[in-house]
Amino acid sequence: MSENTDVKLTFEANPLSTPEVCRRMKEKACGLDLHKKFILAAIIDQGGTTVEHRFSRTQTDLFALRDWVLFHDCEVVACESTSDYWIQVYDLFVGKIPVIVGNARDIKAISHKKTDIIDAIWIAKLALHDLIPASRIPDPETRDLRSLIRLRKFLVEKRTDLKNQVHHILDSCLFRLSTVFSDIFGKSGMLILTGVTDGKSIAEILATLPVRTRKRSEEIQSILETTLPELAIIRMQCCLNLIKELDNQIETLMQRVHQCVARQTRLLRILTSVPGIGYIAAVTLIAEIGNFTNFSSGDKLASWVGLVPTVNQSADHLRMGAITKRGSRTARWILVEIAQAAVRTRSSRFHAFFTRKVGVIGFSKAIVAVARKIVTILWHLVVNDEEYEETEGNRKQEIRIPKAKQPKFLTLNEMFRILAEANIFLKQSDPHGGG
Repeated sequence: MSENTDVKLTFEANPLSTPEVCRRMKEKACGLDLHKKFILAAIIDQGGTTVEHRFSRTQTDLFALRDWVLFHDCEVVACESTSDYWIQVYDLFVGKIPVIVGNARDIKAISHKKTDIIDAIWIAKLALHDLIPASRIPDPETRDLRSLIRLRKFLVEKRTDLKNQVHHILDSCLFRLSTVFSDIFGKSGMLILTGVTDGKSIAEILATLPVRTRKRSEEIQSILETTLPELAIIRMQCCLNLIKELDNQIETLMQRVHQCVARQTRLLRILTSVPGIGYIAAVTLIAEIGNFTNFSSGDKLASWVGLVPTVNQSADHLRMGAITKRGSRTARWILVEIAQAAVRTRSSRFHAFFTRKVGVIGFSKAIVAVARKIVTILWHLVVNDEEYEETEGNRKQEIRIPKAKQPKFLTLNEMFRILAEANIFLKQSDPHGGG
């Protein structure tokens, strides 16, 4: 525990006395103000007496924090969902004492001064009177899958930045390879780029291309005749090496993802039956949303994702604003991507719905409307264990779900055999046969 001593202060009790609030009031609560290097904890009771303490974000002090809170007989612990700092705190207390992880926008200190201790005390006061809406905390397996998916998204974005850099290098040198290939990072495009960076001749590069691509050899040759500066080649080679490494790392992550969702084949089938949803989108939804049945309706799920409009009403005046953008940013992003893919399927209902909306509210709002429609449909399908059908008997072609490479488990006899062979090898290596 930190060497700081407990400091006792007296505050006026919160004047919330409605029957509903009093029924939910607790005798003692703890508020935590989380930071990167330390945690400031404040305990407050119904009399307004507070006890505060500062703890470092170390494993020893985290256990000391738990013992300190339990020693003071707190009935609830509350904190903000600040970055990922709340995860260790939540796992520390879960199962031992109720933990409330609240959205930082819902917890605002009403004070002229903004200090860490004021924040901690204010969180404790709100928790004491049950005024913090608890955030939805997924189970550890879903959190692990979510971390993998978000890291994959980050790496893909970095890979896209590098590909754009290669486009910039080629265009600035008038090496217009994109006029021949729609994707210069495909098989033929990469053969040309690696051939250029390796210093191969035009004839050698053309000889490595597939037969189908050689039909356009005249166009490709005219582009290869453009001289690239040495510095441009060095920059491009650096980008291509990084892209290759990112491809390998993304593939490694996806192997782990396959293992995480291996037991959710039925859920994947349901999600991928909807137009616009492929394997990656389905896995992202599973990671970000988790258990669909935690929501009582599709509208509740859409609200949690942040795809519902803000509402401001005064008397008879009702104003609907922009979407709230609450909840998972990644889930909202993937749903918008799914909506854009779905509306391109001209025979789908989503395309017809989008066509009706786009002329009235514009492209962006119409896409968001489609995304909300999709998420409510997904909730219905998952809860009722149904696959999406565009028309009766007409289903989308099934998406191939990759099989996870399961690690090989050794039997007990195999383990004994390996240990025995290792023991024989060690004795043979030691001329004295001693340990």
